[in-house]
Formats: sequence, structure tokens, C-alpha cells
Amino acid sequence: MDTIRCMRNFVGVAESGSFTAAALQLNTTTGYVSRSISELESHLRTRLLNRTTRRVALTEAGEQYLERCYAIIASIAHAEAEASNAHAIPVGTLRVHAMSSLGQNYVVPAIAAYQARYPSVTVELTLSQNVPDLIADGYDVALRASPTSLPDSAYIAHRLGTLSSVLCASQAYLDANGVPETVEDLSGHMCLQVAIPLFPSDKWILGSEAGQSEFKLPAGRFKVNDADAMAVALQESMGIGSLPTLTIRSLFRSGTLVRVLPQYHLQPLNLYVLHASRQFLDAKIKTWIDFLRDWIGEALTSDAAAISGIPRPREVRPMEALPQSV
Repeated sequence: MDTIRCMRNFVGVAESGSFTAAALQLNTTTGYVSRSISELESHLRTRLLNRTTRRVALTEAGEQYLERCYAIIASIAHAEAEASNAHAIPVGTLRVHAMSSLGQNYVVPAIAAYQARYPSVTVELTLSQNVPDLIADGYDVALRASPTSLPDSAYIAHRLGTLSSVLCASQAYLDANGVPETVEDLSGHMCLQVAIPLFPSDKWILGSEAGQSEFKLPAGRFKVNDADAMAVALQESMGIGSLPTLTIRSLFRSGTLVRVLPQYHLQPLNLYVLHASRQFLDAKIKTWIDFLRDWIGEALTSDAAAISGIPRPREVRPMEALPQSV
């Protein structure tokens, strides 16, 4: 038995006072309306209508049940309207996952700008290096970076742009240890390692207009799995390391870090935004994805141009080449 449909038929009969009139209003047959009311009464084990050849009247139980039916049908209509509006009006809670550095430097500012445009959307952002299961973990959208295209999956992926990484160090470290001019010169420096799945932790793959070079990282004294922590280590003059442009753009502007071997970039990463389904996409998810494609795309282009304009570090001789004081 379709209880909701039977309730609608019962309300139609109660309001019109006739099975025939209710059938016309509901675009069905009189026999169907009559059977549905009988099924409803059998299900409830209660007579809802007194029937005569001339009229139909509510019983006392029918009057009480009619009030409940009004409330239930109104709630269903409200729920249907909310669900339909979810595809048209951005509202509710948006659950987003991103890598830590990406989230802090790009996603949080993007959320601030997005919520200024769509104030009815609440955002719950989770930052971690783990790759989530969107459905099992309850996320609407996730941002992923990959050196290649993403593997086939049930998720829908939109490419946002390319994220570059460069070698950098503090000027104090270079003043003390010299400025490397070639990839081979790096072997004489303390090279710090970022241990994240996106990059090999034992080598740097360096690309330039002249081609690609590979530098095998010597055993070092420091390794970390977070780009922001690596930025702190470099500011502390612990050595030379690689950082994505999103992490270091402000550090370059302030002069806290300088670029090493500026003719090279490390292996670029493709940045994607993922969601679970394309059909009947919720308005808050659709508008967030559209917003990210413009906002982060422009940020990536702007940062790449800014990093390309960073001057080389001051030229100094290595410590061992300096004259001894007398």
C-alpha cells in the first residue's frame, strides 16, 4: 500500500465530499480512490468515512486523521521544495577536503571569497595528507594534486591548473655555504627532503628550457612530510629544499627565502577538484567547483608569474674560499 498516496486520496475525498469529485481533482478514477480509502481503513483498522448514497462524511477518527494528514502532506511538500531548491540555490553545509599546504594557502582564502558571494553556505574544511573516500568519509568535494592524470575512478574530476615547485633557501644559509650554480653543485649542500607521496623522497627531478636533470639526494639530517614545516626549516637556514609556489610566494616577497637555481622547476603537479556525481549536482557543490576553477586557476597563474620574477640570490663565495682573518 502506498500510504502517502492513500492519504492524498483521503484528503481529496474529505475536502470535496465526493469520491467522484476527488477522482477528478487527482486525475484518477473513482474506483481507484474508493479502493485506496478502503485499504487505508483496513490498514488503520478504523472507519474514516461514513458513506451513503448521497454524501460522504468524516467519522470522529477521520476528523483527527485528516488533521494529521494535512501536517504530513505539508511536511512532504516542504521537504520536496527544499530538495529541489538544493539544485538551484546554494545553501547548507559544504564539506571539503584538501592537502594541508593547499588548504591553508589557497582553499581558505577561496572559501572566504566564496562565502562573501554565497553567505547561506557553511563550509567544513578538513586538511590532511590522506586521500579520502568521498562517499564513505562524507565529503562533498576534495582537492587532489598529482604529477600525472588521476587514475580512473567513479569520481568526477576537474583540472584547476598546474602547481610548480622550486628550490629555495635563506640568504643566510647561502652567505655561509655559497650559491650553487649547477645541479652538480647541490651535492656540496645540505639538501632537505619532503617525504610526501606526490614526489620521490630520494631525488629531485629538475626541469628547465634546456631539458630535464635528476639529482640524487644525499643522506641528509632532516626530512619532513609537510611543506609548511619545510618552509620553517629553510627560514632557519637548515639547508636547501623544494617548496611549491603556493607555500613560498609570501616568503619570497618579504625576502625571507630566495630562489636557488632559478632556471629550474621541480616536477609540476596537476591540481584537481573531485566530486562524487554529475547528475542532479547540489547547487552549493556546483557553485563551489565553478568558483574554484576561476579563483585557484587565477591564483596559480599569478603565483607562477611572481615566482619567475624573483631575482637570483646575492652571489657569495663558499666559506672555505674566503680569506682567513689575521
